[in-house]
Amino acid sequence: MTSGDGRTYDMHLYERYFDLVASGRKPIEVRVRYPKLEGLGAGDYIRFVCGSDECRVRVVRVAVYASFEEMIDAEGAENVNPDVSRDQQLADIRGIYGPEKEALGVLAVELVHTAAPDGGG
Repeated sequence: MTSGDGRTYDMHLYERYFDLVASGRKPIEVRVRYPKLEGLGAGDYIRFVCGSDECRVRVVRVAVYASFEEMIDAEGAENVNPDVSRDQQLADIRGIYGPEKEALGVLAVELVHTAAPDGGG
């Protein structure tokens, strides 16, 4: 995908994934290729929200894959979720996103912790 323009995207995360991102242990966030994410690219920011907690990260890279399985094999299961097996990750991700969502395409968003332009993070 193309480079972003420094925009901030707000995204919600389940607590178990939020904690991994906030601690820096999960450098790859998985999303489906919704039209609203079409412009997401390197240099953009994501503000992840979980209840009253939030975490800001910078997007380093966005890669597009045809399936969750292809994405996990290319990105490394330990980068997507270091706490569970590859097979469990596939089951968990497919429990969140059904086959019709996976068919849109899969995004692997590489993250790095850094202060957002407004000083948050």
